[in-house]
Amino acid sequence: MDNQRNILLAVVLSGLLILGWDFGMRYFYPQPDEPAPSEVIAGTAEAPSPQDVAAEGAAEGTVSADSDLGEARAATGPVDLDTALASGNRVAIDAPRVSGSINLVGARIDDITLTDYDETTAKDSPPVRLFAPERTDAQHFAEFGFVVGGERISSRAIWQADGDRLTPETPVTLTRTDANGITYKVRFAIDDNYMITAEQTVENAGGNATIVQPFAYIKRTSATASPDQFIAHAGPTGVFDGSLFDPHSYEELAELGREMPTGPAAWLGFTDNYWASALVPGAGATDAAGWRSLGDELFRADVIYDSATVPAGGTLTQSTQLFAGAKESVILDQYEDAGIPYFGKVISWGWFEWFEKPLLWLLRTFNGLVMNFGVAIIMLTIVVRGLMFPVAQKGFASMASMKAIQPKMKAIQERYKDDKQKQQQKIMELYKEEKVNPVAGCLPMLLQIPIFFALYKVLILSIEMRHEPFLYIKDLSAPDPATILNAFGLLPYEVPGFLGIGVLAVMLGVTMWLTFRLNPSTMDPMQQQIFNIMPWILMFVMAPFAAGLLLYWVTSNILTLAQQSYLYSRHPQLKAAAEKEKADAAKKKAREDAEKSKA
Repeated sequence: MDNQRNILLAVVLSGLLILGWDFGMRYFYPQPDEPAPSEVIAGTAEAPSPQDVAAEGAAEGTVSADSDLGEARAATGPVDLDTALASGNRVAIDAPRVSGSINLVGARIDDITLTDYDETTAKDSPPVRLFAPERTDAQHFAEFGFVVGGERISSRAIWQADGDRLTPETPVTLTRTDANGITYKVRFAIDDNYMITAEQTVENAGGNATIVQPFAYIKRTSATASPDQFIAHAGPTGVFDGSLFDPHSYEELAELGREMPTGPAAWLGFTDNYWASALVPGAGATDAAGWRSLGDELFRADVIYDSATVPAGGTLTQSTQLFAGAKESVILDQYEDAGIPYFGKVISWGWFEWFEKPLLWLLRTFNGLVMNFGVAIIMLTIVVRGLMFPVAQKGFASMASMKAIQPKMKAIQERYKDDKQKQQQKIMELYKEEKVNPVAGCLPMLLQIPIFFALYKVLILSIEMRHEPFLYIKDLSAPDPATILNAFGLLPYEVPGFLGIGVLAVMLGVTMWLTFRLNPSTMDPMQQQIFNIMPWILMFVMAPFAAGLLLYWVTSNILTLAQQSYLYSRHPQLKAAAEKEKADAAKKKAREDAEKSKA
């Protein structure tokens, strides 16, 4: 009766775990809605009025960390993306991996798409949109401007361009001159990947000296951001004073209001799971660098340089780089080698970076050989398990040795049951005499934990897995589409949450159950029931995860089964001892049941 009650309790707790896991994942890591660039939202773009231009940034003195750079005076109301991009006053961006345009209103880069990546796996899918104009649903843009004489150059002023297309071979310079004879220039240049260099220049042709303060910022909405997770950070990120700074999510930054880390900034911006936008300050000293919450799910990363006096006839130049692209490890490392400190940490590697990067390199190498990312995952799992095989073999050998001396240990425990100190002394002497290390069986298992955690994280962070097909799966970075409740993909609807039990999730449960069945250690009936249920709990828990992760886990379980079978053949005494213990436990249970029935 007690066992039945315990089993029922285990089942109830398992069900609560499944429901609680799904609720917790949705609450703490909500999935953002898919952006719909073509959806028309009520409202139209507003043309700047002379009053707006005149009112922009009327504060006196130079700006500082407390300044909003005129954000409080910005126009309000939603804008349709197509309307914003069709409004004219734009210079096209035409680079090998980036396309879009520069907005001549405000000298903003607010239109960037990544031509190598599609939004979905559909054949007619548009490319991933990273930047979008202000007040659109997915607003995300960068602006490069000046504060001159205590007043900000209007973000709604129209600049003149010396060309109609920005390419790696043809930089573009934007220019405007104010009533005082001061000319402002922003020269944009782009490389073959994702880096744009903005060189800001002030030429004072007036009769008096003036105070100039260049600035650059990235502004974005968090509505389209990736969820911030323990294993992969998404949100404000940067390097200050030689250290990575990424402690806050968007929600936490909204509560703080602003975050201005101490020390010089090497770079700062925002990161998603696969994409990032970041500012790299130039040689000039910065007055302020950090992030601020603007309300309404809007956030900004600022680089505000120190003010400088430009005499009549003098000039001032300040350069800032803007990264806007995919988090490709090779490209990020190239930028780091070119002089941007720790730029490879745009990817949230964590503590095991030293081991994760070689795994990612091996995964890319296998993918290049077989031209299939799913097969590359299987190959990588085989290699890792093969390298760990000697460790597992040593663990099994240690377990076999411990099993062999179990009768002697029980005799010592029985003989010295009233003298625990003497009992421990005799057991240690037995270990020394038989040359057995009781910790040796645990150390190999502990060594495997960081290795498999690192492999798991590589699959989470690897942009190479995004939209990669394998057999019936169109995207290994998405959940398995062939679930039981949609007839394994035959019915045209998706099953949400933990109910989406797919082929890989079922295989995960079955293979894990088989590995538990081969476990050499014996357990009491309650523990046995929990271990019998655990694989099916994990089947539900892991079902919503990326198919590539499940493929790795299923492959690992299959290799574990093969490994255990082989090691049992090498250590028959281990299997015999386990079977004997299981038989003794079954006899003991039968006796207890018989005694209860008589009572």
